[in-house]
Amino acid sequence: MARPWLEHYDAGVPATLAPYPEKTLVDVVRDTAAERPRHTAAIFKGARLSYGELDGLSDAFAAWLAARGVVKGDRVALIMPNCPQVIIAQLGVWKAGAVAVPLNPLSSDEELAHALAGTGARAAVVLTRFYHKIKRLQPGTALEVVIATNIKEFLPRVLRLAYTLLKERKEGDRVALAPGEGDVRFQTVIRDRRAVPPRAGPTPSDAALLLLTGGTTGIPKAALLRHHGVLMAALQVSHWFRPIIREWDDAIAFVFPPFHVAGNVGILGTALVGRNPAVLVPNPRDVNELLRTIQKERPAVLPAVPALYNAMLVHPAVRAGKVDFSSVKLCVSGASPLLAETKRRFEQLTGARIIEVYSLTEACMAAVGTPVVGTYKEGAVGIPLPDVDLRIVDADDPSRELGSGEIGEIVLEAPQLMEGYWKDAEATKEMLRDGRLYTGDLGSLDGDGYLTIADRKKDLIKASGFQVWPREVEEVIATHAAVAEVGVAGVPDAHSGEAVMAWVVTRKGMGLTEEEIRDHCRRHLAAYKVPKRVEFREALPKSAIGKLLRRELAREFRAAHTSL
Repeated sequence: MARPWLEHYDAGVPATLAPYPEKTLVDVVRDTAAERPRHTAAIFKGARLSYGELDGLSDAFAAWLAARGVVKGDRVALIMPNCPQVIIAQLGVWKAGAVAVPLNPLSSDEELAHALAGTGARAAVVLTRFYHKIKRLQPGTALEVVIATNIKEFLPRVLRLAYTLLKERKEGDRVALAPGEGDVRFQTVIRDRRAVPPRAGPTPSDAALLLLTGGTTGIPKAALLRHHGVLMAALQVSHWFRPIIREWDDAIAFVFPPFHVAGNVGILGTALVGRNPAVLVPNPRDVNELLRTIQKERPAVLPAVPALYNAMLVHPAVRAGKVDFSSVKLCVSGASPLLAETKRRFEQLTGARIIEVYSLTEACMAAVGTPVVGTYKEGAVGIPLPDVDLRIVDADDPSRELGSGEIGEIVLEAPQLMEGYWKDAEATKEMLRDGRLYTGDLGSLDGDGYLTIADRKKDLIKASGFQVWPREVEEVIATHAAVAEVGVAGVPDAHSGEAVMAWVVTRKGMGLTEEEIRDHCRRHLAAYKVPKRVEFREALPKSAIGKLLRRELAREFRAAHTSL
């Protein structure tokens, strides 16, 4: 197939990285620890974690898991934000031959219970403030042990003391473990620095990650990613950055969470293969803390969703010129559309370039991205990275490939695509066909191979980078006694790129407010799935056969709010 995008690669970026080394990220960490044991792997609130420490601590955790009977292929859930423990634990899980299952700790009980039960995780490493939440869910899962870790454990000494005295109880991190159930503290588990992990460790073909994704229906699925695929994706991104980002020296802000493919593979994996220190940001929504971290730790790469760039732009300290962004060489925007005005203003403010990227969990960061030095085209998300092929096919007839400028379904080919959805052969067949990933997104390629996203074949909403399926939200709202009908769709939002909106028809004689709808949703859904906008109507638009027309609702909203 023709690959016109290769003509637009930055100097020094190869068209292919094949043959890829027959290694895993575990091998990369061990090699780095042997070469430069004191080199910084991660930075957390001013504390440094070296590669030697990372390798040794993850060895200890792997040895403990093996002693507990965790064997190759078992699943271990990681329910934490960005902190040193999640990196140590994930590497330890891999060294034990097991599969890491990073989950969003802020998900609702229903969502976490479904994820734990569906993946069959035997153990979970949990931030202490979520310990009791997981214990409530444990009876309906395969969990045998919960390992609790306190956020303060890797803080610098002074901050650790201050946290203990002032914040630990308030934040819910001062918890007692359930007696007689075998649960343990993470610090106890990793204390034995002489522990020896299982000799075999993972091979490139072994399963590495189960990452939750909306897939092709509203029910979350777990995409199975192999070790070699994770390494390949990390190498592709690292080489893409290399024209301006130096290996070893330039730090990468770990802003996306570990349960998101952009955080786990795109940031952590890229940092490890490039030996770039990862600057951990546990709560990027706390813009004050993010700005303090940028100011103090001086990252060279700042990945974020458009909503976060907007939040920084309007922050009083930024507007007053009190934040020094001079260390930032490259900003990476993904997960939702980036407005041209946001890009212009942030680049003007920082002097760093913002590039866009496009990928899916199922593609294991088989990404499309803007060259870090070369041509940027407004409205386009970029060109395929090394060893990633892209074609546009007719949305109704996938056998027919479309030409330049024609809009159709985006199809990706790359060596790192997911193995499939965990225990869901039918959904896998719908998404993966003949080694190609049918994304469900609509777009077009221009003559230079630049991709423009036009729409979504399905009704998936991406609010601040998170996937939200309308049907899931509709089903929750429909359980309210006062709701007769409901429709949910994504609408433009200046802050988050796209927002969840619900249109509700109430039952006769029954009153209902927007806040009552939101409160009802909060009890069953993660916060990012709760509708930001609610509109009450007499009726909802339907097709001739009575099918709800979600896109008509969204179209009507856009027509009435043309400035958005």
